[in-house]
Amino acid sequence: MPSPGSRARGRLAIVEDHVLLADALDMTLSAEGFDVRRIDPPVDETISTALLLSTILRARAQIVLLDLDLGLAGDGVRLIGPLARAGAQVVVLTASPDRGRWGECLRHGARVVVPKSHPLREVVTRVRRMQEGFPVMTVAERDDLLRTYFQQRQEVDELNTRLGRLTRREQQVLDHLVEGRTVREIAERAVVAEATVRTQVKSILAKLEVSSQLAAVGVAHRAGWSMSRT
Repeated sequence: MPSPGSRARGRLAIVEDHVLLADALDMTLSAEGFDVRRIDPPVDETISTALLLSTILRARAQIVLLDLDLGLAGDGVRLIGPLARAGAQVVVLTASPDRGRWGECLRHGARVVVPKSHPLREVVTRVRRMQEGFPVMTVAERDDLLRTYFQQRQEVDELNTRLGRLTRREQQVLDHLVEGRTVREIAERAVVAEATVRTQVKSILAKLEVSSQLAAVGVAHRAGWSMSRT
């Protein structure tokens, strides 16, 4: 409940799986006059992201403080667009240092991204400014984050183009390399000669335009490679 004499500021929802942080935000923002609603991310795999979104929307909050990593509910980025389209102002809270990911949040409609490493008072100040209609990011900050996002997306698209050149068998060999297996281990699993696997690895390196197995694994990780298990 708002403290005596505090000015009513509207409804705010907190979607945060870190209990101590959620408690601190709840207490501080309630004292600021916000009507705070706590919405806990699911701890049960039967609760879908769609159900979580529905729960947030039913709270009818003008501002949503959204954790980016929601445990079993997955990536909070998926909730930003629907919340923004419903009229909520989304403040993303994250422990991720990935500025490209921050830019992605802005691209989907978030008003601002605040690292969890920053003091609590910064979150409160930004929320208060947002509620009062003031800017919460400079144009330069926003443009820099969006530029980083688009640059990273372009890089990933280029890497996926290279990965798309691999044959099915080469994809399977890359899977093994990503899992840390040696050429000998891959050959034993596939019941083929080591020379055959070395030829396949050489082809993989050429198609990915890299010079080592370690670099090929790096390409896979940067592109968010999904294992092509059979």
